Amino acid sequence: MRIAMVAGEASGDLLASHLIRALKMHIPDARFVGIGGPKMEAEGFESWWPAETLAVNGYVDALKRYRELSGIRKSLLKCLKSEQLDLFIGVDAPDFNLWLEEKLRNTGVPTVHYVSPSIWAWRGGRVLKVKRAADCVLCLFPFEPALYEKHGVTAHFVGHPLADEFPLHADRDAARELLNIAPGAKVVAMLPGSRNGEVARMADSFVGTAKRLHETDSALQFIVPLVTRETRSLFEQAIYRAEAHELPIRILFGHSQQAMTAADVVLVASGTATLEAALLKRPMVIAYRLADLSYRIMKRLAYLPYVGLPNILAGEFLVPEFIQDAVTPESLAPALEKWLLDRDACEQLAERFNTLHLELRQNHAARAAQAILPLLGRRSHA
Repeated sequence: MRIAMVAGEASGDLLASHLIRALKMHIPDARFVGIGGPKMEAEGFESWWPAETLAVNGYVDALKRYRELSGIRKSLLKCLKSEQLDLFIGVDAPDFNLWLEEKLRNTGVPTVHYVSPSIWAWRGGRVLKVKRAADCVLCLFPFEPALYEKHGVTAHFVGHPLADEFPLHADRDAARELLNIAPGAKVVAMLPGSRNGEVARMADSFVGTAKRLHETDSALQFIVPLVTRETRSLFEQAIYRAEAHELPIRILFGHSQQAMTAADVVLVASGTATLEAALLKRPMVIAYRLADLSYRIMKRLAYLPYVGLPNILAGEFLVPEFIQDAVTPESLAPALEKWLLDRDACEQLAERFNTLHLELRQNHAARAAQAILPLLGRRSHA
């Protein structure tokens, strides 16, 4: 059995590695090939290009790398056609994968798209492209299958991997002990993003917010988990520009989950980290800035009033959001102070987040494998 997969970035690598393991429980001799990362390779995957090859940040970066990515995709398609595949699974990366899926499906290869594109938030017309490309869509969120069924697309809710991974009750005391934070300290975790461009756009506002909060409450401490030396340097430069060396800011290498668990409130850039904060039951304020061109395009195409995953899943503004020019210390600091001062509101929010956690906790890899297995052995010879 020959199964090809394409996964971009660390999140796709993790998701695909779980799926490979689950599929091997049913088809232990299957061969998995394509584009993937180290976690997939640890499960026996043969990666012809590394997963980070597909990493792009917004429209502008995608346009700059279009020729490079297009060349890789055409080369990959040629290789895959020579493999006589039994199945192709595109893991996220829709701009790259949907084209591949459609080409392979036209040759008779069954295709799966794992992680629905955000057709509910923007670019709703993409559902027609998904219909042409995929025999089946595996969805992380419970409201998504109904959107596909309206268009005659087979789709299954399989749950979210983070909901399986995160405990229902995070151990705050253990997180504080790990990070050497006193049990009674008041802590704000600040997560400005994982990519250089994100941190460059967010750091000044985040540092300015810390300054304003500290002026109001000098007992506050700030922790900033960052994943690379480059992002750490960018944030340190923002501290220097703000002349904020005296602020009690600790920059961590990684430990984002522990930082959020230990915090009283989280200031977080929009993205998967907002869902992580919700699963950890932490009150948060969401902020995000894009490159101007990317923002103008997305604003014109957007359908929902929300950008943060907790608000999208709830269908209401559970937590405040500040986007683009609204990302200022003058806006962010008061929103964070409200959570710090209102314990009852924090407890009510935690209850909502617990309900959300249970809804998303579905043993995602096993459910995804069960949805995929009926497609195996259905290869046609178009």
